[in-house]
Amino acid sequence: MKKSMSFATIAALMAVTSACGGSTPTGAADSTVKDAAKKEPVELRIMWWGDQKRADRTNEALRNFEKKNPNIKIVGEFAPSTGYFDKLNTQLASGTAPDVFFLGGNVVDYANKGVLLDIGSYVGKELNLADMDKSMIEYGTIKGKLLHVSAGANARGILVNTELFKKAGVELPKDSWTWDDFSRIAKELSQKLGKDSYGTYDYTVDGMDIYLKQNGKQLYDMDGGKLGFDQKDVEPWFAYWDKLRKEGGVVTPELQVSNPPGDTSKSLIVTGKVAMSLVASNALGAHQNLIKDSLTLVPLPRGPKGTAVIFESSQGMSGYNKTKYPKEVAQLMSYWINDPEAAKILGNDRGVPVTTPMRDLLKKESTPIDQIIYDYTSKVSEAAKKEPVKVSYNPPGFTEYSKLADTTVQEIGFGKKDVKKAVDDFYNGVVKIFNNNK
Repeated sequence: MKKSMSFATIAALMAVTSACGGSTPTGAADSTVKDAAKKEPVELRIMWWGDQKRADRTNEALRNFEKKNPNIKIVGEFAPSTGYFDKLNTQLASGTAPDVFFLGGNVVDYANKGVLLDIGSYVGKELNLADMDKSMIEYGTIKGKLLHVSAGANARGILVNTELFKKAGVELPKDSWTWDDFSRIAKELSQKLGKDSYGTYDYTVDGMDIYLKQNGKQLYDMDGGKLGFDQKDVEPWFAYWDKLRKEGGVVTPELQVSNPPGDTSKSLIVTGKVAMSLVASNALGAHQNLIKDSLTLVPLPRGPKGTAVIFESSQGMSGYNKTKYPKEVAQLMSYWINDPEAAKILGNDRGVPVTTPMRDLLKKESTPIDQIIYDYTSKVSEAAKKEPVKVSYNPPGFTEYSKLADTTVQEIGFGKKDVKKAVDDFYNGVVKIFNNNK
């Protein structure tokens, strides 16, 4: 069955739900609570990754769910992101996985393993998707089955230190800027800010799928079951960053490794040494909390097919296909994305809400930083309607792919290989990883 057929079916069910007033299946009415009290007791396990702050918010939301559904007890587990998937994989292998667990861009790997619950039959009943962004539903629909419900959404953008731009006398980028503009601005910032300051981090790896989509390609063609690019498609991208690095616009390879942009506590953005970085929109707050300079988000430079940035899932919930309580799993997912009290408790920790009413609710009470995020993601959402691109999925073996891509950039940066040789080895390695994992 094609994905589009399943999506159409889900859309029809959404329409039925909407026509009935768009009520949330979990419900907050007294009658719902009384009905729940009559039901058989159920215990669900749920597991997620993150720090203690996320755990506190998540547990508070789960306790709220239990109050509204007295027959359901929720047992929560969490682990740091570094060890989370090892723990999950061990539990899946032993048949002891939680009823609900969080996944990110690696959802396809778990779909291919056949361990995820198809929750499509609960849409319009226990699971209300009437107000969910269509791209989010499409993201969770894999090979004709609804296997994932996004719990938060992001849009990638360029994080900008506005004070460094002012100090350098450089205007903030316009929405219509191109990669040529980006290169010029990055070099100008480095030159005017002086020694040990740089225009930008290196996005060779993190921006590769965006670059490919801007040029009509993609990392992984899931519908076709193949890689979505050839060697010739990525060589210009590696060459672009190599040239910009040699011209001084990008942080040195040493600093990229010792102060990785993905580690907020070590990021040169928060020490005021780098003016631009590629981030997910929900990372703005974490960076702003660590620096006095004002930060903001601007759209990515445009390519032949626009920015190729869409409103995308940050992470979400999947059910274990061996759960004894699939209806309750769907019910918990519906509460997560539709309940106003849950939205206020969870906030934007996992990205902005995936349903329009919950986004509107939080936007009314947003901080100035959150307002930047809402404004930026809204801009991306509107732009994507005019310049749509396919939903992105990580290719099978994504962990191995990421390591190989990082190694390739370092080999070029440290002068161990020229771009042509490095990209040749990179592509052959990607093909091997893909064939071993598909």
